[in-house]
Amino acid sequence: MKSPLSQVFAQTFLGNAPSWYKLTLVGFLVLNPIVMLTAGTFVAGWALIAEFIFTLAMALKCYPLPAGGLLALEAIIMGMTSPEAVYQEALKNFEVILLLIFMVAGIYFMKDFLQFTFTRILVRVQSKKLISLMFCLAGAVLSAFLDALTVTAVIMAVAYGFYNIYHRYVSGKGQADTHDLISDEEIKETNREELLAFRGFLRNLMMHGAVGTALGGVCTLVGEPQNLLVGAEMGWHFVPFFLHAMPVTMPVLAVGLLTCLAVEQFKLCGYGYEMPGNIRSFLLEHAIEMEKKAGPKGRFKLVVQALIGLWLVMALAFHLGAVGLIGLSVIILLTAFTGVVEEHQLGHAFEEALPFTALLVVFFSVVAVIHSQGLFHPIIEFVLSLEGQDQLAAYYAANGLLSSISDNVFVATVYISETKLHFIHVLDAIPNIGMAGSELMARLTDPHVARADVLATLPANTAALVGETMEHFDKLAVAINTGTNIPSVATPNGQAAFLFLLTSALAPVIRLSYGRMVYLALPYTITMSLTGLAAVYAFL
Repeated sequence: MKSPLSQVFAQTFLGNAPSWYKLTLVGFLVLNPIVMLTAGTFVAGWALIAEFIFTLAMALKCYPLPAGGLLALEAIIMGMTSPEAVYQEALKNFEVILLLIFMVAGIYFMKDFLQFTFTRILVRVQSKKLISLMFCLAGAVLSAFLDALTVTAVIMAVAYGFYNIYHRYVSGKGQADTHDLISDEEIKETNREELLAFRGFLRNLMMHGAVGTALGGVCTLVGEPQNLLVGAEMGWHFVPFFLHAMPVTMPVLAVGLLTCLAVEQFKLCGYGYEMPGNIRSFLLEHAIEMEKKAGPKGRFKLVVQALIGLWLVMALAFHLGAVGLIGLSVIILLTAFTGVVEEHQLGHAFEEALPFTALLVVFFSVVAVIHSQGLFHPIIEFVLSLEGQDQLAAYYAANGLLSSISDNVFVATVYISETKLHFIHVLDAIPNIGMAGSELMARLTDPHVARADVLATLPANTAALVGETMEHFDKLAVAINTGTNIPSVATPNGQAAFLFLLTSALAPVIRLSYGRMVYLALPYTITMSLTGLAAVYAFL
């Protein structure tokens, strides 16, 4: 029989996570030192990666920060890497940390404008195919410049708000009454069929919007956190990143939008639900009433948010500052001109991003272990032993497979850093460069110096060889970026926006389970992944 203290520990350790999950993690923590002492640090390092991927895959059971963080702390204590190495990884990716802290918080203050946009689409467009395409396209365009998590949050807020209004109405409840949105016990029989259709309709739109954030997010430097990681390693600003990725991202965007139309036209994989006409009329009346209530103050806020949105796009396009600092300028402008001046009002804006920011630093701890132990050297060497387009396709496929089962930011971080290290060694082997390979790589990937100017300082033959080497590195970077972004729509594990939707209050309300989400994503996964692979092979 358990003593009270052990019982309390068992209950509080990892909180509400299932008992089998807690025991599995304890098993990992006990096993790791034994593996290191008996099989060596290389095997123990791979065990750590497998365990960390497990915590990412089980994100619905327990957010990966505490569980993955314990594994990372143990690795540092066992000497598999050092606190200094982790600090250097975090410092190297400081721009990404700034992006997550300030850009996500900045977009939080634009929610009124974004919500207004999606509400208009939802209640005023009649055709299901057109409304699906508009949700997908709006998600793509907004995510190319804003943050995919925030765009997804806005789409979810619109859907949840309308579902709440209608569910209360057909249950005979007022807006002030306590009400369980998940339960249908109080729904009148005459309304049940319409409610099921409305749920299916919202599920479809949520998936179209979430996939849209992936379609747009892959295209630009700020669309996804791993884009900024790759861009920082390569020295690419907003426009160069877009142009390098365009041969792959544009065909994928076109095919993604065509897939959106096809699944609605042929009612494939759970798509094709229509919004009942009387529900549309009811929601339209409510939306018009809410717009009237907003009054001149509400309209002024929308105008201000739209104008600052234009400033954001221009600042990013012309790289007027680090992405995170541009996000900070958005926070300053929006709070000043919309009257958000109390600390507790500002605090809510940071709640969404900071847990993921902390998790990202844990990622960097695992990456530090990978670097310290050389864990990925055999894989990188094998893939790089392939030649030409086969190598690019292998990079895309390997990143895609890993990203669909773990986390695409983690995968991109590992691959781009290890590949860059390989190319530093390649530069070291080139004669007459006049400096260390690491120094030349730093100059070639300096965002403030044109690569052509650096090559001009080298002897002609050497410059040609270095230029070819860097051009190949550029192509591999695009393969890494598109590989981690596109196939990762297969599961909620890979795409943060999908996981955000799945763990939200909306998911149980519209009956969106893990399995159903994978099934709804399936047509997109197939068409987008194959198009990306073909584009990498044919156009890079």
